[in-house]
Amino acid sequence: MLRFHIYDVFTTTPFSGNPLAIVEGAGGLTGAQMQTLARQFNLSETLFIQPPDDPAHTAKVRIFFPTAEIPFAGHPTIGCALHLASGGASLVTLEEVAGLVPVRITRDGDGMLAEFTAPKIPLRHAPVPPHALIARALDLRPVDIGPHAPGVWQGGPAFLYVPVTGLAALAKARPIEPGWSEAMAAARVDSAYLYAATPDGLRARMFSPGTGIPEDPATGSATAILAGQLLANGALPEGTTTLHLRQGVEMGRPSDLRLAIDVSGGALGAIRVAGAAVKIAEGTIRIP
Repeated sequence: MLRFHIYDVFTTTPFSGNPLAIVEGAGGLTGAQMQTLARQFNLSETLFIQPPDDPAHTAKVRIFFPTAEIPFAGHPTIGCALHLASGGASLVTLEEVAGLVPVRITRDGDGMLAEFTAPKIPLRHAPVPPHALIARALDLRPVDIGPHAPGVWQGGPAFLYVPVTGLAALAKARPIEPGWSEAMAAARVDSAYLYAATPDGLRARMFSPGTGIPEDPATGSATAILAGQLLANGALPEGTTTLHLRQGVEMGRPSDLRLAIDVSGGALGAIRVAGAAVKIAEGTIRIP
């Protein structure tokens, strides 16, 4: 039997945020066994903890959608780091497929906050589908898209970024066929990340039905990669910009994310995403 833990990530409120399954003692599991367990949990992501390749690091981890392994993801990184830091560590270093991910832990009373540095600087991934196709894919009108230009960016995973004009457009968006599959094929991605400005930051939604995630309550990797989209649209000045993002509101699982972006000479530097987590369950599960 394997020990597992369930955390709600990017929240301090149980039964909100983004659920995560963490499986311990996974060093002897094959990729096929991990995929079977991820399908069993059927959460947006399941993380498996293995011994590190370099003993100077905290752990090696592998992360799975219900349908496939992914090289990096934000809410599993945050949740795993807080789980491993419960003994008092201030730095957790995770070996992920996308690269080495350092996570700093800060404490305020009984609470903990984890902040990871993204393992990759975002790069443009593919041509942007036409506005009319993007709108059709999301059951929106072309006038609902803006004021930024959409973009396709990758930094491990890849996303189609769709700015929308306000919270009303964000709330009514939904993946709809056949436009959705056409837009995803044109952008060479599986997922769309929508965002709108709010008085205190940004509100976001992320759809990825083809990977088994109809909607994600909080997407840390997409939040980090959003830095490329914002810089390309002239939304980031020199120095460090810190943004507060809310995601998952429309699906009843509100999540809070903090994004810090360093810009120097008009280029992206370090990108950091921070959040909290709360444990809600633990137990054991059979080895497939």
